[in-house]
Amino acid sequence: MKRVTRYIVLCACMLAIGTPYTRAEEADNDTLYGAILHEVYCYAPLKFKNKKQERFYWRTVRDVKKTLPYAKRINQALIEAEDTLARMTPKEKRRWWRKRERELFKEYESDFRGMTASQGRMLMLLLDRESNRTSYELIQTFKSKFAADFWQFVAKLFKNDLKEEYDAKDKDRIIERIIILVENDQL
Repeated sequence: MKRVTRYIVLCACMLAIGTPYTRAEEADNDTLYGAILHEVYCYAPLKFKNKKQERFYWRTVRDVKKTLPYAKRINQALIEAEDTLARMTPKEKRRWWRKRERELFKEYESDFRGMTASQGRMLMLLLDRESNRTSYELIQTFKSKFAADFWQFVAKLFKNDLKEEYDAKDKDRIIERIIILVENDQL
């Protein structure tokens, strides 16, 4: 009876913390319990110097939560596009790319038009993080150097830079921290 009670309590605890897998084995009248637990990341609590710094942090959290799924989807679409384009002639590539561009524009136009400027900047950074290529390099790869230079000029007019790289170790370490916490449902 004691063993059954312990097993029920252990199973209830595992279900309470959301463990995807539990197992009980019996060997020589001993019951062994096994479980795979989710990773938990622990960071030192942030100390904000003032309200402005705290607002900036929570705005960054909002921007990451909104743009991270798009960055992952776009990266996946880029990988699929590169695989498809690798097997085509230049004429077929242009035709396929124009068609795909129209489809993507229809699918995501309303979502991207609803983004703020800071969310657009965040999307560019996260896309660099996911694909290891800046927005400038992506435009140059899939369109042309002329198009990449044109959009870089437009970005510079609005004080942005398509050549900006994601730096998880230094400049963008707060963003990396937020991404890790968001991906693990801790934030």
